Amino acid sequence: MTKTTMDPSQSQSEKMTFSVLTSSAPIMAPRLGKLALTGRKTLSTPHYIPLTSRGTVPHIAHDMLRKETALNSLYIGLEDLGFRQLPAHQYLDSIRSLKPDIAIGLADIVYGREPGVKRRAKMVDRTHAFTQDALERLYGRSVADGQKSTTTAYFAPVLPLDNAQQSLYLDDLQDELKSHVSGLALYESSSLAQIPESLGALPRLLLSQPGGPHDLLRDVSLGGDLLTLPFVGECSDAGIALDFTFPVASDVNAKANGSASQPKALGIDLWSADTAKDVSALSEGCQCYACRKHHRAYFNHLLNAKEMAAWALLQMHNYHVMDVFFAGVRESIQRGTFEEDVLSFNHVYVSELPQRTGEGPRLRGYQLQAGPHKRGPRVYGRLDDVSQKFAESQSSVATPDTDASGLEHHGFAKKV
Repeated sequence: MTKTTMDPSQSQSEKMTFSVLTSSAPIMAPRLGKLALTGRKTLSTPHYIPLTSRGTVPHIAHDMLRKETALNSLYIGLEDLGFRQLPAHQYLDSIRSLKPDIAIGLADIVYGREPGVKRRAKMVDRTHAFTQDALERLYGRSVADGQKSTTTAYFAPVLPLDNAQQSLYLDDLQDELKSHVSGLALYESSSLAQIPESLGALPRLLLSQPGGPHDLLRDVSLGGDLLTLPFVGECSDAGIALDFTFPVASDVNAKANGSASQPKALGIDLWSADTAKDVSALSEGCQCYACRKHHRAYFNHLLNAKEMAAWALLQMHNYHVMDVFFAGVRESIQRGTFEEDVLSFNHVYVSELPQRTGEGPRLRGYQLQAGPHKRGPRVYGRLDDVSQKFAESQSSVATPDTDASGLEHHGFAKKV
């Protein structure tokens, strides 16, 4: 067991304090930390930052978020509200007006393809210029004391490029810009290797795309402090309840070591007919609101009935699983058994999350991607249109070709 002590090297400013709690933590190694923000609860790291869409955690109402979840941080992207060309200084104006606890610096990132050699040079130059300009406008000497963004911590971006390609930028972060940088934002876990040792005390926020808990454990092992989990919302939308724990319980680990044992699934597909009569909780021993109140068969019914409650309850359960997961990660690091626990986890659980089989929820305003949308075809038309169509068409119901008197004459009716 390793002794946990306060590292004398820590990131500290008026806005935020981050302390590494291990006696010696290399750059690329799992580490414990405490992130303290003025007026906020202290956040123990490694931990995750829940993603939002248009400022809200999908499916969970605000009162349930406060009462039934342990979420105490949110990632909110301004781009959720629409895309348009903006001068860089307007982003800084938004930081001044919105006063977030943490602001992530602008970065020139290429998505969906590998940037060319010339494009990489532009990425570095632009990101370097964005960072210099932002720190000067927010905290520089030319800014009046009353107008400085003293309540917002600035996380400088680190590009997903080789160290040599952004060496001048990283050198500047270590020297001239270091006093105003409170943390680092990275877009790939491999970028953790690019962090200079002099910036090792800064918290590292990973804005990557982990595919599941195995990827999260790898990111933590490389020194990630704060991570984003897009797969949690994706699983909730797909009707999948996460079902894993870290470290693996000793009895589960012993059973997995048996010769005929199969790796456990990371989640349960509640669309499956196998859950239609299953009255067990989503996860054995889980204490979340969904597992305390309901069972798998109920979720199967809600999903097939397309009830909004299905996805709201699933979202709460899946975030609770991640809370317990990261609490176990921190305990494992503190005990000094993290590497052994990761090996056990990889042995017990399959490497990928279950495949999606059912339909997702109806997309609502907070889930729609920003930008223009094609309006779907009208399901119901105006009543006037329907009446007109009926008037113009011949009835398919047999109708008599005479009046009441004729019917009475032929014996089909009798006047009363």
